[in-house]
Amino acid sequence: MDITKIWLPLLLTFLAGACTVLGSLVTFFVKDLKKSYLQFSLGLSAGVMVYISFIELLPSAIRNLGFLKANLVFFGGIIAVMLIDFLIPHEYIEERVGIKTHDKKLMSTGIFTALGIGIHNFPEGLAVFMSSLVDIKLGVAIAFAIALHNVPEGIAVAMPIFYATKSRTKAFWYSFLAGFTEPAGAIVGILVLTPFLNSIVLNFSLAAVAGIMVFISFDELLPLSYEGKGAGYHVSILGIVIGMLIMALSLHLL
Repeated sequence: MDITKIWLPLLLTFLAGACTVLGSLVTFFVKDLKKSYLQFSLGLSAGVMVYISFIELLPSAIRNLGFLKANLVFFGGIIAVMLIDFLIPHEYIEERVGIKTHDKKLMSTGIFTALGIGIHNFPEGLAVFMSSLVDIKLGVAIAFAIALHNVPEGIAVAMPIFYATKSRTKAFWYSFLAGFTEPAGAIVGILVLTPFLNSIVLNFSLAAVAGIMVFISFDELLPLSYEGKGAGYHVSILGIVIGMLIMALSLHLL
């Protein structure tokens, strides 16, 4: 593969991972992190990821691999990320954001949260990288969606560590390490997968990426974005619809 085609997908993956660090910075400047902001951003991210999975990624794999093979790989992607989720639970945003107490356990909480997020970020980085190799527009869309939900992940890491240590520097670096696993996923893609890349492998990757993103959306983003009643519920729905609309317009215009 031409090495010049790799740098842009790798850059997109780094930018998506960097938004975990951005989340840690938000906690230092925004005193009142309203829940509606979180609901909207998670809904927006889910809308983008679900739309792009079912409109672009899976249909493209079906056209090139056939219906049965594409769907087997799609559900294989779901099962793979599901196993990761079962082995290392990813319930962190609701539990970690907005912590106000000075608990001695906060430091260990932040460390384990960073570890869990880091492991979950790894397949996301691979998803951005592989999709970008196939179609840079898809890579940008997926990186955008992942970047959106990486911000609250950064908050989830930074809050307990900041309250435990009173150190913005430590909170920043733990968020950085959690976010760095995203480009690490891309680097693994470069070292392990690119020597074997061809049209078939790339389309298998698209189907698997679609499965990964659908699971993340349904298991993680949508339940959290739906929390609350009344106005909060409608804010999350608005985010989902706007996320889908943004992807529809971008795919039409680009």
